[in-house]
Amino acid sequence: MVTLFTLSSSSSTFLFPTPRTKLSTTLTHFSSLPKTPTHLKKPVLAVTSLSSPLQCDPSLPPAVQTFWQWLRDEGVVSAKSPAAKPALVPEGMGLVAHRNIGKNEVVLEVPKRLWINPDAVSASEIGNVCSGLKPWVSVALFLLREKYRDDSKWRLYLDILPESTNSTVFWSEEELDELQGTQLLSTTMGVKEYVQSEFLKVEEEIILPNKQLFPSPITLDDFFWAFGILRSRAFSRLRGQNLVLIPLADLINHSSSITTEEHAWEIKGAAGLFSWDYLFSIRSPVALKAGEQVFIQYDINKSNAEFALDYGFIDSSNANRDAFTLTLEISESDPFYGDKLDIAESNGLGATAYFDIFLDRSLPPALIPYLRLVALGGTDAFLLESIFRNTIWGHLELPVSPANEELICRVVREACKSALSAYPTTIEEDEKLKESKLNPRLEIAVGIRHGEKKVLQHIDGIFKDRESELRQLEYYQERRLKDLGLCGELEDIIFWEPK
Repeated sequence: MVTLFTLSSSSSTFLFPTPRTKLSTTLTHFSSLPKTPTHLKKPVLAVTSLSSPLQCDPSLPPAVQTFWQWLRDEGVVSAKSPAAKPALVPEGMGLVAHRNIGKNEVVLEVPKRLWINPDAVSASEIGNVCSGLKPWVSVALFLLREKYRDDSKWRLYLDILPESTNSTVFWSEEELDELQGTQLLSTTMGVKEYVQSEFLKVEEEIILPNKQLFPSPITLDDFFWAFGILRSRAFSRLRGQNLVLIPLADLINHSSSITTEEHAWEIKGAAGLFSWDYLFSIRSPVALKAGEQVFIQYDINKSNAEFALDYGFIDSSNANRDAFTLTLEISESDPFYGDKLDIAESNGLGATAYFDIFLDRSLPPALIPYLRLVALGGTDAFLLESIFRNTIWGHLELPVSPANEELICRVVREACKSALSAYPTTIEEDEKLKESKLNPRLEIAVGIRHGEKKVLQHIDGIFKDRESELRQLEYYQERRLKDLGLCGELEDIIFWEPK
């Protein structure tokens, strides 16, 4: 029997290969953006005086004040720049404007010599032994080595980094139990297994054979810390930069009120009297008044599950981030496996395809055609013949036959029903919990499972409506007869009487 439909996690990886696992788990692609806004201290609602651009707020932790002095010594902080300073904000730590800032005005600039990226690793003492590693693994090792070096150039920056975040990779077993039934749970477990396997490999091949380069023991917990820091704070998609930590810039928090990613960050060259360097520059996407917090949009296309995994929070004000990933598969036992795989690959897909469904959004354009392809069989199999190879996807974008269309509706609805039954709570129970004051991790768990259920109901509703319209749809045979002129105005088949 052909495996038509499975549920699974999807993650088009960018910097970190988030595993895809069948029969449960999370969402789509990953690209690192700034920080998880839960760190250093409990949130407070007041922002203290920011009168002098050179002085740091004396109520901030000593480590932050020392970090600010380091930025002054490095020339990042001057009378003119930056336009914002660290402050305690509701999210924890953030950047607050100490003067009015115009839309698209530069908020801060950080020179390349202070960046932590693969280039910094290559130029360091561990550059040679890390040259063959994945970029994120080499930067993780670099972070850990610098963290335990008293003379590290980045010592004062590393001192202000959080020991953990609310990312689900740091949750206890009891906390993870609250994610039972969700796609996020199995994705989280897959990520944890992946990080552990990378650690065991790098420990054996790099750390232990080079103890003179890594005098302080590096544990699995240490490695997870570095992974969490990079996942939550590293910038990506910059010109020529796929993974870079930038001190000060990574204090900027996310806000769903920022609806564009344009001008949020860029890299530009800076020429000095005797040197030339790159600067990382962040511009404010909106105009701000003195005392207001600077926000950017981390990623418009990320789901709440990705936010929970990467940053340790969810965007509860934006229901459009609720998502569920459908996994469709062409089974190798399918008698038409080779033909179907060839057609799928010709249209940018494969034997397994992942489709992220967001609440109240249209289905991905390729989902229905791929479903029809996977379900294709019986008398409809003639469409798989080579004569149709260049046109079949166009046929699959429209209903093929009543049997094919009924099958995809039935299987998708059964899969949604099965997925909904795996959650230990109902939507109503979650909605009641959401009205309560929850700790941050339970709030994430309730929000994720509630959102996934809403999306599953959304998917089921789409295919339920489609089932009710099966008799009104026009199928391949009717379309073909029309093309041949063999259907009358009332779509009756025309017959000619022999003379």
